[in-house]
Amino acid sequence: MPFTRISLNAGKSPEYLKAVSQSLYEALVESFEVPKNDNFQVFHQLQPGELVFDRDYLGGPRSDDFIHFHISTGKPRTREVKQRFYRRLVDRLKQSPGVRPGDVMVIIAESPYEDWSFASGICAATPEAVVS
Repeated sequence: MPFTRISLNAGKSPEYLKAVSQSLYEALVESFEVPKNDNFQVFHQLQPGELVFDRDYLGGPRSDDFIHFHISTGKPRTREVKQRFYRRLVDRLKQSPGVRPGDVMVIIAESPYEDWSFASGICAATPEAVVS
């Protein structure tokens, strides 16, 4: 179950945010080995000066439409899976809502299942966490 924090400048419409959310979800299911309905995201819309980024560092130029995706996951993925996901996410975001590829930054952080509790105070690494 990946959990994604999405940071961007404030001021985007609900439709724009929904398109970003849907593009991320579809890219995760299509290329990051995530099952359908496994969709957990939070948006951080930041005021001017609260999202600091270099406009030209490694892949710029970046615009005010810069979006940072921080994906926490318990299941490790191969380099190939990650690379496929990065490409698919950028393609999807370009299609809808029209984000430039240079404005997309992704960080994937892996942590073991014992660091997760999906609900009810049950450690995800225990047998009772398995849902049938």
